[in-house]
Amino acid sequence: MSRHARAAVRRARAAARALCAGLAIGALLAAPGCGLRVPEDPDGTLDRVIADGVLEVGATDEEGLVEEGPGGAAEGPLADLAEGFADEVGARVEWTWASEESLVGLLERGSIDLAVGGFTDQTPWVDRVGVTRGYPGVPGAEGRSIVMLVPLGENRLLSALESHLDEKVGG
Repeated sequence: MSRHARAAVRRARAAARALCAGLAIGALLAAPGCGLRVPEDPDGTLDRVIADGVLEVGATDEEGLVEEGPGGAAEGPLADLAEGFADEVGARVEWTWASEESLVGLLERGSIDLAVGGFTDQTPWVDRVGVTRGYPGVPGAEGRSIVMLVPLGENRLLSALESHLDEKVGG
């Protein structure tokens, strides 16, 4: 093959690589319009929490994890994690105390944004609410893999919460 022919082949290959790279970048930029999106909240929970500055957290007493303190405030590692998440998104926490079943109902009705307690990765509520990954590193968990609950389908809230929990207690 002549020197000119080899040069033409190199130019053609370079052009093909550039075209492929351009197509790949174009596909990535077009992906959000094709249904590939970052997590969304159909009910806008995280956006509302940020706009209103209030994270409604439901809690059920679980010794060593979260307990009701004076004036309805919460104490314990799960309270600290919920308060830390609220701080991260520029909100304050308003606490509601109830049983597990009542908290699940409140999540389903959109009356609270987050539920904490002795929920584990074996929770029976997975078909009714969103559930974080399990976190065995929560202080006081005593070998249990602790989860938190959010309204079903509110994946942007769930993703932001899991990012916070990953940073604070690991995955």
